Amino acid sequence: MNGVKNNARAKRREPLTDAQLLMTISIGIFVAMYALAMIFMGGGFLKVQQIFDLLNDNAALIIVASALTIVMIGGGINISVGGVISLTCMACAIFLNAHTGGLSIPLATLLALGIGLAFGAGMGFLVSYLEIQPFIVSLAGMFLARGLTTMLSVNPVKVAHEGFLALVKSKIKISWLGYVAQNGNLIPAKLEIGAVVALLVVLVMALLLRYVRLGRNIYALGGNRQSALMLGINVKRTCFMSYVISGLLSGIAGFVFLTHKPAGNASVAMRSEMDAIAASIIGGTLLTGGVGNVIGTLFGVLILATIQKIIALSPLNASWWQDMASGAMLGFFIILQSVVLSYRSKQKK
Repeated sequence: MNGVKNNARAKRREPLTDAQLLMTISIGIFVAMYALAMIFMGGGFLKVQQIFDLLNDNAALIIVASALTIVMIGGGINISVGGVISLTCMACAIFLNAHTGGLSIPLATLLALGIGLAFGAGMGFLVSYLEIQPFIVSLAGMFLARGLTTMLSVNPVKVAHEGFLALVKSKIKISWLGYVAQNGNLIPAKLEIGAVVALLVVLVMALLLRYVRLGRNIYALGGNRQSALMLGINVKRTCFMSYVISGLLSGIAGFVFLTHKPAGNASVAMRSEMDAIAASIIGGTLLTGGVGNVIGTLFGVLILATIQKIIALSPLNASWWQDMASGAMLGFFIILQSVVLSYRSKQKK
């Protein structure tokens, strides 16, 4: 009996992994930042709807940042995700306007998944089996996706599909998290379908990385490729699958973006790949690979979104202040990661 208790205590005393520690720091900074905004700015920050709006407005970014996290943990990079989102939005918008049948929305969803899988599998094959540099491959993928988007239509295409527009307008209402307006009416908190999908994606990817063999292999691949080979891991297949997952998530992100802004446009998600990389790093993912967590990435997106919201509500509401603040936060987290990991490596010696 005593032995069982000692084992349980030993498990409880196990130190956090690097990924868990960096994720915890990100969560703590988000909570502190949001609490300060509630204290000093009040207003919308005192309502649950503000957090829901952060999720609603950034659902596609959460998904695509999760896609980047998967690839970055494996030691790769994928900057084509923004182009895939743009292509998916345009292709699905044109398809929905051309088909009004009952199966048009499920078929449009399959089209989005197909586009994402095609780009993910193509780039995964070039990176893993032909061993071409991932940055060059994904850069080519970005140009290809943007070019195909423009080829489909130079002008913006608004979705006119009534069923899809009804889906866009539909929201999950949670009355007990709402607030009472000045006229005495109860305004329920509203969460869009895309935000729910984004949270489900984060949950599924977190479970995959932690409990599924493929997820553990991706960590091993990013940590040390030679060690992964010696452990009997199929390195090429693992690398390929990480890009397939990334592409699939990019297709989902494109469809979710369309449910938030129902129009295809060549300029859609123009900076999303850079924002996704920044959110992943702020959430605790290392560009060198082997360390990362999609839960941390979720909070990385929320940190960036909160910074933008605070600046938008302040006198310094020009767009360049948002860019400067986001850049400063990214630099801060890069330095923080370096200091924390250096300190932990010295403690282990």
